[in-house]
Amino acid sequence: MNRPPFPPFTRDTAIEKVRLAEDGWNSRDPARVALAYTEDSSWRNRAEFVTGRDAIRALLERKWTRELDYRLIKELWAHADNRIAVRFAYEFRDDSGQWFRAYGNENWEFDERGLMRHRIASINEHAIASEERRFHWPLGRRPDDHPGLSDLGF
Repeated sequence: MNRPPFPPFTRDTAIEKVRLAEDGWNSRDPARVALAYTEDSSWRNRAEFVTGRDAIRALLERKWTRELDYRLIKELWAHADNRIAVRFAYEFRDDSGQWFRAYGNENWEFDERGLMRHRIASINEHAIASEERRFHWPLGRRPDDHPGLSDLGF
């Protein structure tokens, strides 16, 4: 299976890869998202370490069961050869109705087929009031005209 664009990345293809990842995660479909990773992909997600698509899918299932009304924005930070660094923010609520905003950075490494083989994510979150939410679009893909992180001052 191939997942274009392929490394080595240009600025434009790195931006495209970041947006495709954002779109996938905003689908909140663990099976679909897991297909973007190699069979033996390794992750560090906060303090959790997982290896392989099945473990990734299980992590995402747990994540989106807990993180309701999830909306994510990713932005390219840097790129070189087969690596991309992104920063991101997302908002979600828990089952009690408390809203949260999470901020983080990810380092990605891809194989020649455009599949991610390593993902290292550092994430911090804090509770926010409903009125502080900034990500207001229908669940799913962020509309093209919705501001990105830099536009929102994040």
